[in-house]
Amino acid sequence: MNLFQMAWRSVIRKPVKSVLLFFILCVISLFFLSGIAGQNASIATQNKAKQAVGAGFLIEANEANKRNRADEILAKRSGESEGNFEGVNVDKIETEYGTSWRVSYDNSFQTLLIHDMKKIAAVSGIADYNITTAVTAVKPVNFSRIEEEDVDQSSDLLCVSLIGSKTMSLDSNVLSGNVTICDGRMITEEDLDACVISKELADKNRLSLGDRLQFHDRRNTENPTVCEAEIIGIYQVRQKMTPVMAGDTFRSENIIFTDLGFPEKAEGSTSGPLYEKAYFKVADVDQYDAIREKIRKTDIGWERYDLIDKNGTMDTMSRNFNDLQNVSRIFVIVAAGAGLIILFLVFVFWMKGRGTEIGILLALGTAKIKILGQIVSEAFLIAAAAVLLSFAAAPAASKITVDYLVKQQVRQAYEQSVLEEGKVAKSAEDSEETVTGVSVSITPKLMLYDGIGMAALILLSVGASGILIAHKNPKDIFSEIN
Repeated sequence: MNLFQMAWRSVIRKPVKSVLLFFILCVISLFFLSGIAGQNASIATQNKAKQAVGAGFLIEANEANKRNRADEILAKRSGESEGNFEGVNVDKIETEYGTSWRVSYDNSFQTLLIHDMKKIAAVSGIADYNITTAVTAVKPVNFSRIEEEDVDQSSDLLCVSLIGSKTMSLDSNVLSGNVTICDGRMITEEDLDACVISKELADKNRLSLGDRLQFHDRRNTENPTVCEAEIIGIYQVRQKMTPVMAGDTFRSENIIFTDLGFPEKAEGSTSGPLYEKAYFKVADVDQYDAIREKIRKTDIGWERYDLIDKNGTMDTMSRNFNDLQNVSRIFVIVAAGAGLIILFLVFVFWMKGRGTEIGILLALGTAKIKILGQIVSEAFLIAAAAVLLSFAAAPAASKITVDYLVKQQVRQAYEQSVLEEGKVAKSAEDSEETVTGVSVSITPKLMLYDGIGMAALILLSVGASGILIAHKNPKDIFSEIN
C-alpha cells in the first residue's frame, strides 16, 4: 500500500477530525486570500467637484498620494528646518496662536507626468486627448483686467488667470458647451505663444485678433521677464466659470486660455510645468467599459493618479487609499501567524490521539520521516478540498474584509484630519471623496500564492509538531499511553 492510499484511508477512517481540519484550513485560506486581495483592490470614490464630461476619462493627481510622498520626504529632513525638500516647500509661520508650518509643493512634485499621459493616449480606442495646466496667476502688462467696482483690491493678487491646453476643444468648459468661440478659433497643439480671451476682456481693452498681450511673473516685480501671446480667438460663456479662489484674479472674465507651454513661461517657473488634468476622448461610446479596462492595465504609476469616468467615479488603487496596503499586509501576516499556531496545536493533538498507531509503526521499523510524510499527505488531501472551497467563497469573503478595512481607513483619516485641523497649513485643499464601492479581484496569481502559503503552513506545523515523536522510541510511546 503506497503513501497516498494510506493517507486516504486514514482521512476517511476518522471523519470528525478530518472535517474539523477541513474547516480550519478553509478559514485560514480565506483569510489569506482576503488579505492578499486587499493589497490589489480598487476603491471607487465619488467627488462631486471632479466630474468628467461626456464619453471620456479624466486623470487628476491623487491628493492622498501627494501627502504620503510629502510625508516620506519630510521625514528625512533634519530637525525643524525650512526650505525645499525634493519639491516640497516648508515654511515656518508665526501666528497669534503660535508657530505653524505651511507645506506646499512645487510644480515638479505635483504635476501629471507627461510620459504617463502619452501611454494612456496610446491605448486602443482613445480618439484624442487634452492636457490642461493648473490655473496660473500672472500680471497683465499692456492691458487692464476686469475688476468689480468699489471693491477693495488690497487682498487680491491683481492678476489674470492663464489656463494652458494642448487641445482647447477638449477642455471641460468647451465640452460642456459653456465656452464657445465668437471670433477666431481655439488653441491647437501646433500653436505657440497663443491665447484666447473673453469677450468682456476684449471689449474693455478694445482688443482684436492678432493683437499681442504681455504678461510677467507676479512674484518678480523688480526686473520681470515679459512674455507675449497673440490673440487667436475670443470666447463667450453661457454661465460664468466657477473661480478656483476668491478675488478678481480668478473671475470668469479674467480667464485666458493659452497653449500648453505658455503659463510656465509667463509665470517664470523654475520647477517645470504644472499639468493638472488630462482628458481622454473615447472613439466609440459602445466600447466605453472595455476601454476603461485597457486604461487600468496601462503600465504607469497609478498610485499618483485618480481615474475619473463620465459619472465622476474615481478608481483609486488601494495603495493610494491611505495605508490600506500596509494594513492588508499586516492582516496577511497575522493570519499566517495565527494559522500556524492553530495548525500546530491541531497536529499536536492529532499525533497524541494516534499514539498507538505511531508506536506500532515505529515498532515495525517504519521510519519517522515516513510517518510524518503520511500525516503531511493526509493534511494535503484535506487542504486541497478546503482550498478549492475557499476559492469559490473568496470573492464574497474578500469583499467583506476589504469593505471593513476601507471603512476603518475612512474613519481613521477623518479622526486624523480633526486632530491636525489648524496645526498645519497646506497649499492644496483636501480631496473630499466618498467611497462608493470596493472592487476585489481574485486572480489565478492570488490563488497560486494562497496555495503556496497553505502548503508552507502545513509543512511548518507538521514539522514543528513532529518534534514530539522525533526523539521517542516505541517503548516510550507505549509507556505514555499506559
